[in-house]
Amino acid sequence: MTLSEAIEYFAPPEFPAEGNVYHAQAAVLNAAIADEASHELSDMLSGASPMERILLKAAAGAGKSYALKRLVAEAHSHPACWRTAVVAFTNKQVRPLALSIGRELGQDHVCLLVSAKQWGDVPQEVHDAATVVTSTSQIPADARIVIGTCSRLGAPSELARLRGHLGDAHAGSGPFDVMFVDEAWQIPHHLFDKVVKLAPKWVGVGDVGQLPPLEIGQNPWSGDPGYNPYRAWPTDYADDARTWTRELPTVWRPAAGHLALWRAFYPEWASLDCVAAEGDRTVNLGTMSGPVTAIWQQVGTGVPTMLEVDGLPDPEAADIDLPLMEFVEALLDEFFLAGASLQAAEYDDDGAPTGETKTSTPGQDDQDPLVAILATRNQAVDDAAEVVARLQEKHGLTDRDIVSSTVDSYQGQTNGITIAIHPLNGATELDAFNSSFGRLAVTCTRATHGILMVARPGLDELLSEAPARPGTPLGEPGNRQLPRQTHQRILATFARGRIDVSDDG
Repeated sequence: MTLSEAIEYFAPPEFPAEGNVYHAQAAVLNAAIADEASHELSDMLSGASPMERILLKAAAGAGKSYALKRLVAEAHSHPACWRTAVVAFTNKQVRPLALSIGRELGQDHVCLLVSAKQWGDVPQEVHDAATVVTSTSQIPADARIVIGTCSRLGAPSELARLRGHLGDAHAGSGPFDVMFVDEAWQIPHHLFDKVVKLAPKWVGVGDVGQLPPLEIGQNPWSGDPGYNPYRAWPTDYADDARTWTRELPTVWRPAAGHLALWRAFYPEWASLDCVAAEGDRTVNLGTMSGPVTAIWQQVGTGVPTMLEVDGLPDPEAADIDLPLMEFVEALLDEFFLAGASLQAAEYDDDGAPTGETKTSTPGQDDQDPLVAILATRNQAVDDAAEVVARLQEKHGLTDRDIVSSTVDSYQGQTNGITIAIHPLNGATELDAFNSSFGRLAVTCTRATHGILMVARPGLDELLSEAPARPGTPLGEPGNRQLPRQTHQRILATFARGRIDVSDDG
């Protein structure tokens, strides 16, 4: 495919970010909330506070795992805390928790409880950092921190086995004094209900803007119209008198130009700032030249970019668009052919720049991929996977250079540049799936350097003409009540451009 030179000028965002603070001035805002949470947890454990729960709300890339690990360590050192549980939704979440907590507090103190089927999938570095067991009876008697999924720690009769093997903790009402919940807003009620009696005190940390446990339409719980076992459990405690709730007001992941986009997903928050300042994250385009350069230069500004592509052959379906995916392939082919790279300023723990710059190039074994292609439907991601395979073969790339994924499967991940098919691409109406707030939020908040959203023309017309529909019911987290207005608010933070790739474009 040859890219036409008829690309229109990229219009700047309608609503750019203003009144921002960066670096240490931003990082200290999170540190202050973490200090408050630390004091509150100490008072809860000692009985000086009547609170029973702490909920730390975080935006994507806010460093919530760092805050959680700090609180776990402080609970571990508290004289009124004999034993702590740490739970999460998936095995891929509990393993890094066991690794980092075990390295900090010692293998003898940290135990990861997994199913027998999962034993072989636990990396050796996790075994080296923590004691890994497959049955309750194998948990060391002196283990102070037990980590597992809600399904594993909430298995039938597991509470009785834990109390029989370990006894009650200091509080005397369960085997643990406090339970920490990672990615709390991802865990549905019916799973959390299985572990609620592990400890009398809970600390939940998570992103309120991610996808809910299940996309909920009509409430399936006929016994109580105000309760839904499939929604995220923290929603029950939003106004609870014994729940201490705060927001982490700073994000570490995004480039400065993305801040307006991040804020658009959390409009009810008092403030939201980022550590990266203007110029801290850049894209070096190497030897790139020709019409495609204008697109990549725009992405490299760090401002989210929306590109509507006209003149393509008809798609198979609204959300299965092979011609549009082939356009994405042409863009990426030029990117890797030019030897492009990403540069990022490095910071101390307090957010102050060290003066050092990290350069990420293809072939390096970086923790996060350089590029991720995201789409909503499995068939579209199958097409993206074929694009990735061809680019990997042509340019000698690895899974650390480029990956593809459904948005749903990519929650919790980070990458340098995101190229995404807009969830409303080619749609003729807003439905519960394509207009989901959470799906759009995950799509837009993975990147550290650049976001390129692509779609066929017509998004503005769709959003202005589509019939209004209610948002997700029952008070789901995030601003989900008006899908059409939410999408318009998000698009207003993007630089907008259009390209015609037809033969006569």
